[in-house]
Amino acid sequence: MYKILIVEDDRIISSIMEEHLVKWGYGTCRVQEFSDVIAEFAAFDPHVVLLDINLPYYDGFYWCAKIRELSNVPIVFISSRDTDGDKIRAITQGGDDYIEKPFSMDLLTAKISAILRRAYSFSDQTINVMQHKDMVLNVERLQVFSGDKETELTKNECRILSLLIRNQGNLVTRNRLIKALWDDESFVDDNTLTVNINRLRRKLDEIGLEEYIKTIKGEGYRLT
Repeated sequence: MYKILIVEDDRIISSIMEEHLVKWGYGTCRVQEFSDVIAEFAAFDPHVVLLDINLPYYDGFYWCAKIRELSNVPIVFISSRDTDGDKIRAITQGGDDYIEKPFSMDLLTAKISAILRRAYSFSDQTINVMQHKDMVLNVERLQVFSGDKETELTKNECRILSLLIRNQGNLVTRNRLIKALWDDESFVDDNTLTVNINRLRRKLDEIGLEEYIKTIKGEGYRLT
């Protein structure tokens, strides 16, 4: 099932869009907290984003740029603004299409269908964005975000963090981490994992994510 994230603060319009898209078999999520759209984006992991321009706190252009830092997911701007300047800005800043309000639900469905065919028909793409509390991880780009701060990871650091996130607070043993990082763990010094964990911790500390990784002595690690 393809998932559509609706970023529209007019509850009547967003409700109508959601009802129509659900009837067409799409999974939907309407953003509720407009001060932190990225958190809901990461949690829902959509295939398409429907994005209004006039929003509380920050406008759609701002959130488009933030999403583009994390993902190449298709973004469709939906707005009452009808000037060429707004349309050009929407496309040049990372949008894939632009629909003027008012619009028909049939047009919206056709646009979404066309975008999904172009983006996903010939590949099994995933968004590769994961979240735990205030932390957002882009697996493909090896980047971690916390608010306006970010840091780059090595491949091993990213693998460690993604495995910890997938287990959301549950213990991940050292042996499991070693197997996930190296094909033949018999050739790996146990201290190598410790070094990678410590480097990852330092990078998280630098962007305000202190003590996110907890050591379970003699067993492994988990996220707090």
